[in-house]
Amino acid sequence: MPIPSEAYREALRMFASGVTLVTTRTAEGRAHGMTVSAFASVSPDPPLVTVIIDHQHTMHELLEGDNGVFAVSILAEGQQDLSNRFAFTKDEDRFTGSDWTTAATGAPVLNDALAWLDCTVVSRQVAGTHTIYVGEVQASGVNRPDDPPLVYWNRGYRHLRKVEG
Repeated sequence: MPIPSEAYREALRMFASGVTLVTTRTAEGRAHGMTVSAFASVSPDPPLVTVIIDHQHTMHELLEGDNGVFAVSILAEGQQDLSNRFAFTKDEDRFTGSDWTTAATGAPVLNDALAWLDCTVVSRQVAGTHTIYVGEVQASGVNRPDDPPLVYWNRGYRHLRKVEG
């Protein structure tokens, strides 16, 4: 029998993760996005990444279509307000006040992100309350190669420091 969800969450909050914004466009062309820490590299050849999205989120519905696309913008230290905006603000307010562009797929890409990846959905796997989306990277960019990432650990944003020795 599996552990209760509270015990599961308590254990996983001990795992530090980077913070990303995952974005796409609706069929009508409206930008949509959310804060995601469930992001990982899968393969360099072909270049594949995963994002894991809750079935209750609008993003899940948007990525289910035949032509699903998404961009991942990797946030820098100091961009916690942007992370919070995409986690808690109404859809129509999320993109205001930030500089966005598009790359190959038309999904919004944050110009001030550390780096970004523009992807087409190549597979989906339902996993409990979430779906694992595998995206093939069609375009990417590194905007701030020397800046540290935004990190989330134990219910809060953290700073990285380089360990010498």
